[in-house]
This record gives sequence, C-alpha cells and structure tokens, in this order.
Amino acid sequence: MSSLLNMETVLGDLDSGFTQALGAGDQYLADHSEAELLAQLGREIDAIPAWEGVDKRVLQASFGGNQQTAPDDLLAGRGLFYLTEQRRLFLDCTSGHYQMLWGYNPPDLSAAVATAARTGVIWDNHSNIPQAPLKWLAHRLVALGNAPREKDPLDTVLLGVCTGSVACAAALKIQLRVFEQTRGSRKVPVIVALEGNYHGTDMVPQFMRGMWPGLVERFQMVMLPPNDAEALGRAFRKHGTRVAGFWAEPVMMNREALALDPDYLRLAQHGCRETGALLCLDEIQTGFWQPEVFQYRALGLQPDLVVLGKGMTAGFHPLAGVLFRHRHDVLAQYDAISTNGSAALPAFVALASLELIRERAAQIRAAAQRIQQGFQALVDEFPEPLEAAHGRGHLAGLKFREVEDARRFQRQLLEDGLWTRVHAYHEGHRTVLTKLGLLADQTVVGFLLARFRKLLKKGKL
Repeated sequence: MSSLLNMETVLGDLDSGFTQALGAGDQYLADHSEAELLAQLGREIDAIPAWEGVDKRVLQASFGGNQQTAPDDLLAGRGLFYLTEQRRLFLDCTSGHYQMLWGYNPPDLSAAVATAARTGVIWDNHSNIPQAPLKWLAHRLVALGNAPREKDPLDTVLLGVCTGSVACAAALKIQLRVFEQTRGSRKVPVIVALEGNYHGTDMVPQFMRGMWPGLVERFQMVMLPPNDAEALGRAFRKHGTRVAGFWAEPVMMNREALALDPDYLRLAQHGCRETGALLCLDEIQTGFWQPEVFQYRALGLQPDLVVLGKGMTAGFHPLAGVLFRHRHDVLAQYDAISTNGSAALPAFVALASLELIRERAAQIRAAAQRIQQGFQALVDEFPEPLEAAHGRGHLAGLKFREVEDARRFQRQLLEDGLWTRVHAYHEGHRTVLTKLGLLADQTVVGFLLARFRKLLKKGKL
C-alpha cells in the first residue's frame, strides 16, 4: 500500500488552492480566542488566501446544483465556528444539521479518535462480529436509559443501523410485528403520530407525516395536533386495542421546535398501557443534549421504544439505534440493518462523548437554562414581532407573528455571521431555530441573546 498519500497527491489538479486555504483557515480558527472570533463574525478574513471554491453543477438541484452564484460553502471549522469558501466567519448556531454535539472537529474527541485508531479500534466491520466498543456502548445506553432499580427496564439495544431514518423504520416494524403477534393479522393496526412529526426519510416513516398517500395500505395513520390532550384521549377511545403504537419527539424540531408537555406525554403513556400499544419516543433530536442524556429520563417518562441517532456520535460518523425491552425483540437479523451499523470507532466516539457530558454537566445545564430563559425574555420584551418562545434547553425557537419578519430576521443574522435556520416553508410556520452545541458557554449564549435583542430593538424587520 502506498505511504505517499497526502492532500496534494490525493487531490492533484482538483486542489486549485484548497489545501492552502484550508490550512490557513484551520490555523486562524485555532489561533484566535472565542472572544476574538465572536468580534469578527460576518467579516471576510484577509489572512486566508482567496480560493474560488468548487462549483455545484454536478449536484442535484435540491442541494444547490442549479446555483448560479459563486460557491460559498464550508471551508474549515473548529468548535462552534466555521469559515466559508469566500473566507467569511460564522458562528454555527444549529450544530450543523443538528447533529454535531460538540461542534466541528472538537479537540478532545479528535484526540480520542486518533488514540483509539492507533490502539486498534477499527473503523467499521460486519455487524455479526461487533468489536468491544459497540458492546460497551450498548451496556452504557441500557444503564443510562433506566431509572435506578427499574422493575421493567429497557434492556435491549439495536445498534446495527447507521441512520436515524433506518432506526425509526426498525421501531415501527417492532410495533407492527408485536401487534400482529398479540392481536392477529386480520386487524388493521393504527399508528398514532403528531402533525408535523419527522421520523426519517424512508417511505413508510414519511407516510406517517402524510407523504406518499395511497402507497402504504397495511396500517392506518391517525394524525393528532401536538399537546391536544382531548384529541389524544378521543383517539385512544375510538381505536382502542387497534392502536399498535404512539410516536412523539419530545421537541419537534420539524415543527418550529415545539416542546411537548410532559403531562401530554404521560397521558399518551397511559393510553398505550391501557390498549397494549407501544410508546415510541424519537430522541434523534433530543438525545445526548442534556446531562441526563435522554430527555425522557429528565421528564420522568417510561417509553417502550426509544430511537437514537444524530448527536450520539457527535457528527463523527452516523450510528443510530433503538432501545427497548427484550420481550419486544421480534425482528430477524436482517429485518433492520445498515451496512455501516455496528461500527466500532463511532461507538467509541459515543462513549467518549458521554464522558464529556458527564464532566461538563454543570455547564450544559446552565447554558440550557439561560437559552430557555433568554428566549422567553425576548418574547416578553418584544411582544409585537414575537409570538412565542419554543423548545426546551439547547433546542430553541423564536416564533414571529409574521412569516416575512421571521425570514428577514434570519437573513440579518446571516449577514452578521450567525448561522440559524428558519421554519417558514409550511403554512403557519414562522420560527427561527437554534441548537447550540454543548461547547457553548455563558459567553456564547450571552452573545447570541444580545445579538438577537439588538436586531429586534432596531425594529426594522
């Protein structure tokens, strides 16, 4: 095997200045303090050599393939900050696509990965022969997923899947298979989910939110408005033992960061126990974003199925799973599997990340509290443009009264070097979203809140 692989030999003519710009960008981020980087947000950094970037013409249109302007995608990133191909500096307020628990290339995890690889932890393997880190991770998830001395613990973990979409599909298969085994194949099972849910991109989970009508016929979907206790009660009374499962995300990031009321989830839990349905909490978004690791533990809930993904491996390499009870272990080996599921090195990263969560629990809790209180304070101070503060902890949203105000606010944040998202593509959606990485300290949270307040105070949305 060649020992001469490096950036120059791998990229060759493709490079066109990338290596030089990347090195300078990474060094810039490493050499400057958090305070210095916050002061430079939105600016073009002259210390980085100009680079034309790579055009997107061969990408599909939905990912920018028809973009006519000069590309300005990511060049380099460290921690919560990144530089674009046009050398602009940003604070990433959404943790990538909500998955980068500690930001870009966090030094502690990067060092742990290098050490583990040198020691012999392998990148990937066949799921039939999992290396020790994956098995250790399964034991750790079981320990974290249950209250002390839990009488009916979640004691089994499916970790052979790579993405949250496949994990959601696996949990749905478990619900339907258990329904068939306990209530027969003649009854049409009912799956209860919430309007605005997002349980993955596979066709069947997309059917759960109203897509692909008519193509899935073997079970019935019942869609309910979130936090509507009366509608929830009616659904369980109407369908009774035909209900195979209930689905919910503790914070619905696909629906403007709407947080579900704990009492509402407890009512759903009661309904599932009364009818024999399985309660599935999708913690792909919320899992690993609090000291308790799982939000259902912080809320005092006892689900039957818990879907894991996104933040579990902090953006290093996707690994997802389902936590459940052994009596619901009803799937055959290849009923739910991914080629890259059961990968050892991502599992090691997840274990290392759990250690960081334990060490920094006080900072994580303090930042979450300040974000939540700060967003509510903004709503109280600016009731004319703002309607409500959404979310829980690091998963947060500001809902505007007018959709165009939400869009303008997000554009102004981009101009100032703050990367946020805006939900404005469904009727009634008008919320600016953030999901700060767990590296965020009081300085970063205070800066973000102050910048929001400054823009709102200008009153020029």
